[in-house]
This record gives sequence, C-alpha cells and structure tokens, in this order.
Amino acid sequence: MALAAAFNSPQLSQIFLRRGTGTLSASVPAWPFRNLISASIAIPSIATSIPGLISDIWEGILRAVPKKKTSHMKKRHRQLAGKALKDSKQYLALHSIDEAHATDIFALAVTRTQILTGSGESSIKIHSATEDGFPIAQVLKDAHKLGCHHITTDRETGTRAVSVGFGGEVRVWKYEEGKWKDDGDIDVGPKKNAGEVWAVSLSTDGKFVAGTTHDGRVNVWNLEDAASREKIRDFETKGSFGMSLDMSPDGRFIASGHESGGIYLFSTATSRLLHSLPGLINPVRAVKFSPGSTLLAAAGDARIISLYDPTSGEQVANLSGHAAWITDLDWNHSGQYILSGGLDGKLKVWDIERRVCVATHGESDKGLWCVKWLPKGETSVERQKAERFVTVGSNKAIAIYREATGG
Repeated sequence: MALAAAFNSPQLSQIFLRRGTGTLSASVPAWPFRNLISASIAIPSIATSIPGLISDIWEGILRAVPKKKTSHMKKRHRQLAGKALKDSKQYLALHSIDEAHATDIFALAVTRTQILTGSGESSIKIHSATEDGFPIAQVLKDAHKLGCHHITTDRETGTRAVSVGFGGEVRVWKYEEGKWKDDGDIDVGPKKNAGEVWAVSLSTDGKFVAGTTHDGRVNVWNLEDAASREKIRDFETKGSFGMSLDMSPDGRFIASGHESGGIYLFSTATSRLLHSLPGLINPVRAVKFSPGSTLLAAAGDARIISLYDPTSGEQVANLSGHAAWITDLDWNHSGQYILSGGLDGKLKVWDIERRVCVATHGESDKGLWCVKWLPKGETSVERQKAERFVTVGSNKAIAIYREATGG
C-alpha cells in the first residue's frame, strides 16, 4: 500500500527532474528539500510525457518551415552517407527481463559476471550476466526500506559495492564465496536524509568511495577500515545539488556534476579544485571518465554530451542527438565508444574518434535512467567477444544488447 501511495507523490521530481529556472519543468513543484522524504519514491508521469511533447512541437515546426530545394544528386549523396553512418555499428536486442522490479529502476551497476539493480522497492536484485536467460542470482532483501537510487561497484575485481537509499542510508557490500554480503554502513552524520549522500562512485580498487550531497559538497571515505569508515576528504563547490559523480580509473581525479550546470574537477593528490569546467548551463546528470582517464564526458538537461581534457580543463568536443534530457553515460572498455541514455527512451552509441553517433535504439517510449557496458574479461579470448550493454528505466525492465559482430 505504501508503495502504491508513493507513486502518486510528486516529491521525487524535485530530485530526478529538478532543473534551473526558465526551463520546461515549470509545472514541477519546487518542493523544499526537507520535505523530500516519503513512504517511498517514484517518478510522476511528467517524466515520460515531456519527450513526446517536445517531439510533437518539433515535428510541427518542421512541417511549417519551407524546405529548400536540393538537387537529386545531392540528395542521393546525403542518403548514401547517412546509410553508411547508420550501418557503421549494429547492436541487437539480446534479452529483456520484463517486470524486473515493481517500480522504475533507478540504479544499475555491473561486474564481469553480474548485473545489480535498485528501484523504489526495498530489495536490490542481482542477475547473472554469464548464464543463458540472465536468471536471478541473488536478492538483497530489505537493503533500503524506501528504495535505492544509486549503486556503484569497483572496476578492478567487482567484489565491492556501495548502494544509497532514498532514506539517506549508505550501505557497503562485499562479494565472497559467490554471494554478496552486508559489509556495514557509512556514517553520514546525524542528518540521515535523502540527499545527504546522493551520487556515489568507487575507486578502481574499491578502497575509497566518493559521494555528492544536496548542498554541493563532495566527500570521500576510506573503506579499508570497516570499523571506522573514516571521511578523508570534503571538497567544497558553490552549493548546488550534486547530481552526478565519477572517480577516474587512474585515481587522480574526481569529477562532479551539479544542478546549476557546474562541473568541478578535483585532484586527489593535492585535495584541491583543479578546474571549474565550462559548457553546460543546465543540470548535469552524468559525468564519466574514459578508461585511460584522458577524457571526461558530461551530459544532462542540455541534451548534449561535452568532452573535456581533465588535465587542461579544455572542452574538446560536443556531441548532439538526443531529443530529451540525457540521464547516463558509460565508456566501453577500449574508450572508443560512449553509450548514452535519455528520457526520450533512446540509447545511443558514439564513436569518439569520429565524434559521431554510430548506433541508436529506441524501442521504448519510456525514459531510460541508467546505461552500462558489460565488462569484458582480461584474457585475449574474452577481449575478442562481442560487446554487450545493459539499460534500465521507467519501463521496469532490464534490457541487454549485443554487438552484431564478434564471438
């Protein structure tokens, strides 16, 4: 009953659909942050209606604008070029786990063998990524009473995970003997409310975890000492809600994206702010470092993906193509491609060297909240296998895609 009641609550829109002034969310109530806690959390229907509204308006504009006449030869050249680009990379829908959760799926993390998902339900669900049909491998019951909005795993071994609940609690998990086990909590202080820790990211080795806060801070905890879980860093920004976060694979940088459109890059060696990055003026819902830590990708309500050089802070490229807010980004293992998902229900694959979109899937009119490439193994045989990725969102399903070529 509590879950059903929560789905009629508009309060989650303050976090998931929050925007700056002068945007399309004028109809979304600006609830005070202290009122965000409810029996459970869910997304109002406005989340999926906005992309359709934008599409309808845009189609009307296109029909009203006179078209310039173009020669048959130019049209043919454009068609051939577009077809070649569209067909340059193909991914097939491999499997779909329908009704994987009873609510929108807000959180997604992966290891080489498993897929972890969190939603408005109290349980975290874990599916096998190596068995046919992607069966349930484990359910972490009552992990978060009010549901889970973020999960992160370490890149190196996939044996540590951290999850954050809508009640404000931050839980640590360890993978031992084929099962995930409770490894305690992180003390976030006396104010254990939603947003006290929001986005989280584990270091590559799983020894440290960083988290954003509702007032713009970025905290880092040492996870090695399970008894203390000491906070070792507290980075300050300009006070805007921290919506996204990533730690670079080489451990040198931490990047945070904020509701104000701000993107901040910190040095872990000096504990100082390196760069305040330009380019985005709308909420930044995703920041992600490339595998080599040589590029940072950022995206959000501006509907573009911006690429930055983390050393210099220079903006090196913009990628555009989504018709609605971009909610998540992920790099493949080689750093050649970026995967993006948005509230337009579309997922896109981008070739970074060519700076173009090489594949688009849009079977669902439901918004996507998270997208992730499935990691490959370290052996030469594993590296040759076809790439796969996972998406989750408002349709409550887990969708797995596979590269059309490869073993």
